[in-house]
Amino acid sequence: MGDGSALPVGTPIPWVSYAPTGWLNCNGAAFSAALYPKLALAYPNLTLPDLRGEFIRGWDAGRGVDSGRALLSAQGFLVESHTHNLNYRALLPEVEGATYFGGVTSATKVGLTSQMSSYGGTETRPRNVAFNYIVRAA
Repeated sequence: MGDGSALPVGTPIPWVSYAPTGWLNCNGAAFSAALYPKLALAYPNLTLPDLRGEFIRGWDAGRGVDSGRALLSAQGFLVESHTHNLNYRALLPEVEGATYFGGVTSATKVGLTSQMSSYGGTETRPRNVAFNYIVRAA
């Protein structure tokens, strides 16, 4: 995991505990270029990414799936716009002189649509397991 590791300095990985020697937690903390010169090459702003509670998404790199993003840029919460409708049909009785929806006056099937109330929690997320992201620092 430390010296002699096949992983280059700056590589973040999911880990089952706190960071071992030679690694740092990806918690948004600043670090010293004097203490971690190789890490400073990977993160020139001298701040680690804060990956606590985050999912890592592969960089678009010109593919066009998630365009306009820079490496290490964060994206906020978003749910794709959609509507839930409840569709049903009602058979209206033929009543002398009665007028129904939209001027319907005889026995017919009329389609009605009603928007359903919202439900759910405070976020949209896939099933997941919590790991601690750490980064090789030395």
